[in-house]
Amino acid sequence: MAAPNPFEKQTAIPGVKHIIAVSSGKGGVGKSTVATNLAMALGRKSKVGLLDADIYGPSIPRMLGSLSQKPNINPDTNQLEPITRYGIKLMSIGFLIEEGNAVVWRGPMLFKAMDQFLRDVNWGEIDYLVVDLPPGTGDIQLTLAQKVPVAGTVLVSTPQNVALIDVKKAVDMFQRVNVPLLGMVENMAYMVNPVNGEKMQLFPKGEIDSYAAQKGIAKLGEIPFNPSVGLACEAGIPIVEANPNGAEAQAFMKVADRIREILP
Repeated sequence: MAAPNPFEKQTAIPGVKHIIAVSSGKGGVGKSTVATNLAMALGRKSKVGLLDADIYGPSIPRMLGSLSQKPNINPDTNQLEPITRYGIKLMSIGFLIEEGNAVVWRGPMLFKAMDQFLRDVNWGEIDYLVVDLPPGTGDIQLTLAQKVPVAGTVLVSTPQNVALIDVKKAVDMFQRVNVPLLGMVENMAYMVNPVNGEKMQLFPKGEIDSYAAQKGIAKLGEIPFNPSVGLACEAGIPIVEANPNGAEAQAFMKVADRIREILP
């Protein structure tokens, strides 16, 4: 008799229409920046939540300027009320602990924390719940795939092959657990020369386009590099909010539009 498949018993979150995982397989490629600005871009036309699933290294509270805020508990439902910034509902372990404190947990504690963030938060009626996953292909990723029906994942990579190597591992993992691949976002794809407007490659251009074509993975967009994107997140005002008409914000808007077409 075959063992039961733990990935066939997901339970939807009431009121949440689509769950979108943002993954890279590795750190350092701007995944949280992409997740934050993608949530902000989707929030221009839809109701959106953003879940920071990076338990060991939460970034969302700082990127959205909400470090000092603490979630309240709804006395009627005993659920956590998400923090709201720029119309986006937020939840992160970073709201519950001091910024400099380490989370020293093993797998079972991670499972419990993820279950609480999915089930014990009053997400309400939202169109998209964007989940910012940690680096790797471990406990958090598997817990998400096992607990809830994930509508799809957005894969984030920088242009060079050293980043693509780990994205390939993430692709393999999501395919094994039957999570659809919405597409790839190439972050820091190029920089626009302020003198003549030409595109400059900050990183060696690897095989990201040929790999996506070979695997049949859509290329959702290319995000230009600009120091203002990082500065905006440091200031707690993501670039989609800080400079919505700029090239970087517009690139995020186009990615959001592509996702709305796939997951209306």
